[in-house]
Amino acid sequence: MRWENLTAESGGHSRAADAALFGADAVVSRTFDTPEFRGITFHEVRARSIINRVPGASRMPFEWTVNPYRGCSHACVYCFARKTHSYLDLDTGLGFDSQIVVKVNAPDLLRRQLGSRRWLGDHIAMGTNVDCYQRAEGRYRLMPGIIGALRDHANPFSILTKGTLILRDLDLLVQASEVTDVGISVSVGFTDPALWRTVEPGTPSPERRLDVVRTLTGHGIGVGVLMAPVIPFLSDHPAQLRATVRAIAASGATSVTPLVLHLRPGAREWFMTWLGQHHPHLVRRYERLYAEGSYAPKWYQRRITRQVHDLAQEYGIGPARAGMPRRITEPAEAAGPPVSEPTQLSLI
Repeated sequence: MRWENLTAESGGHSRAADAALFGADAVVSRTFDTPEFRGITFHEVRARSIINRVPGASRMPFEWTVNPYRGCSHACVYCFARKTHSYLDLDTGLGFDSQIVVKVNAPDLLRRQLGSRRWLGDHIAMGTNVDCYQRAEGRYRLMPGIIGALRDHANPFSILTKGTLILRDLDLLVQASEVTDVGISVSVGFTDPALWRTVEPGTPSPERRLDVVRTLTGHGIGVGVLMAPVIPFLSDHPAQLRATVRAIAASGATSVTPLVLHLRPGAREWFMTWLGQHHPHLVRRYERLYAEGSYAPKWYQRRITRQVHDLAQEYGIGPARAGMPRRITEPAEAAGPPVSEPTQLSLI
């Protein structure tokens, strides 16, 4: 594996091409013979930096992230982060699902970086690359220390997750919300159980994720739902969209924001292989729909966004806006009336 090619943030925040995030001699690989971890290898590393600057060309609506893990046992066949595993010479298919890099010193490192005079207290987003509440978190318990550090420094943050393990840290989230802005988003793209089992095999069910929304909102923490991804021809029928929005509204979510499936290199190949195995009749339709690149055409995005926003209004919820749970400003190009322009962010 090529560990040395990852660069640290020089001084905590600027790219330095000649400094590795961690060296090969710092990697300890472990396997655990328990049902929940069977077939998974964990590569424990001591990272040299944990607050990452998002590249300026990114579509992400935030500037800083913290990612305690690389790779994800959720095994979502569409995950855009698959490509990042190739930077380590790891496989972007099954390897992404089963070779998990764990930054075991993430909490201590974050606390040190938050205390630096160079850190200005900007918003930090988590769960935007891989899920920080994937199964590995049940063993390594990095998030309590991370949330505790953010709380103690009153640093605003947001978490995007498909994991129910976030409820373990409910007390910490409540404490943090008393001193800073805390935004929680749960990802629920559809409620079809058959589709969930094949597309997101390592995740809690959509129903259990919506229970997370209910629990958090019941404790005074507003939660938005990213309806992501909406999968063309598999979860985009009007009846499916209605069922999903209705379930999201019933959970007490403060907002719903649809994101149409995007297929970046790395994820595209893996998804198309899955599609050919499970829905071969759709392969040509996908090749046409995504012929221009990673994103579905604007007309398709607009159609889905309009349908979801209309349904959200019918059920008494709306799209994410400034001041709502995530507290992240949308990019300038996404500004405008939500019914006419989609909010197509690269989060999932």
